[in-house]
Amino acid sequence: MSVNLPPSRNLLNNRLIGGLLRSGWYPGILQIPTAAVFILIVWQLMLGPDSGHDNLGTALTWVLWWPLIPIIFLLFGRFWCAICPFATLSDFVQKLVGLNRQVPKFLKNYGIWLIDAMFILITWSDHVFGVVESPWGSGILLLLLTTGVIVCGAFFQRRTWCRYLCFLGGLSGNYARTGMIALRATPEVCATCTSKAACFNGSARAPACPMFEFPRTMDSNVNCNLCANCVKSCPNGSITLTVRKPTSELWFIRKPKLEEAFLAVVIMGIVFVQNVTMLEVWQGMLAWLEGVVGTDSYAVTFTITFVLAMALPVSMMALTALAAGKLNGASLARNFALFGYAIIPLDVAGHVAHNLFHLFAEGKAVWFTFLVLLGRPAPAGSPALLSTGTIQVMQYVLVALGVLGSLYAAYRIARSNFGASKRTWATFAPYAAVVAVLGIINVVLFVLPMAMRM
Repeated sequence: MSVNLPPSRNLLNNRLIGGLLRSGWYPGILQIPTAAVFILIVWQLMLGPDSGHDNLGTALTWVLWWPLIPIIFLLFGRFWCAICPFATLSDFVQKLVGLNRQVPKFLKNYGIWLIDAMFILITWSDHVFGVVESPWGSGILLLLLTTGVIVCGAFFQRRTWCRYLCFLGGLSGNYARTGMIALRATPEVCATCTSKAACFNGSARAPACPMFEFPRTMDSNVNCNLCANCVKSCPNGSITLTVRKPTSELWFIRKPKLEEAFLAVVIMGIVFVQNVTMLEVWQGMLAWLEGVVGTDSYAVTFTITFVLAMALPVSMMALTALAAGKLNGASLARNFALFGYAIIPLDVAGHVAHNLFHLFAEGKAVWFTFLVLLGRPAPAGSPALLSTGTIQVMQYVLVALGVLGSLYAAYRIARSNFGASKRTWATFAPYAAVVAVLGIINVVLFVLPMAMRM
């Protein structure tokens, strides 16, 4: 049965792309080298040089992978999750000892809140215990996450960890909403399907959807990792893969969730604190804060900074939601849940802009530490790939694009939920002001000189 979509728009009609995704080699052909690199990274972090400056695992993780991952989400949605070593490990554990128990209702109901808490906790731990700067600390973090993956894979069905507990999964789910690639089913074709939901339950051609998604009703990228199991299993050619406008999914969210919107807003605060703590003025700010609170405990002073940084965008959005409610009649929770998603484009821009500094100011560290692994001395000289001025221009451009993306998303959300033109603009105006202020804060932080990781 054919799909009612112009052949040129469905990427699965492309011989190379369609052939790859329908192949039994995919995604395994990418999972194997990714898992091999992961093993190399863990080995280096745990048994390699004690200094992050000389450790290949540190360079690959925090200088290369972490800056690139939000760009992957923007371009391809949650594709990384299809080849992630944790997902591969979970599948392997299930085949060996999996009990395949149902996902507990607690995780289904509160999994995103747990992801929010884990993301905040890991970020806090990084700064308090120096996880990123310490190869051993990064290695311990990966091993703790590996333990969680093994336990979930042994007890629960499919990829319970990835869907309900992985902090990176929560981040990727939010960022994937801006993704330019969308996998969907064709409702007209699915309406006549007699395969007993092979796309969800699996078939002889491919396993069940690992993320518990039913393509027929799927209208979001948030839990699709492009593993292509449904593409292989669907007997009717219902599945399509199309290119769409970035952020377009944010414009028409049918069931906004407060916990997802909260994560989107909190990420903005985390981007702020990541920037602030890498500024050259941070030590002076820290000394001032120590004098105010009367302690030199970094755990205490950073925690205060961290809470304030997260509270700033959350309180701004909450107050704006309250004010908007007087104009559009929606509750504070409803407005926060709706318009929290509008911050995601600026989240992505701020995240990428921050990490572009590490990628381009320290990019050669990957090569330098690889030479150290081979027993050769690291070359003298700067690890920078681009000048600081060039990097800053790129950061400003990204923030500007993020602001525009968030402004347009807020406008479309207002228009689709509060159709009358006066209510649309009255609702949009306060959120536009919040987005503008958050964008200005990002620009100011990127103007100031930043310190390096490596």
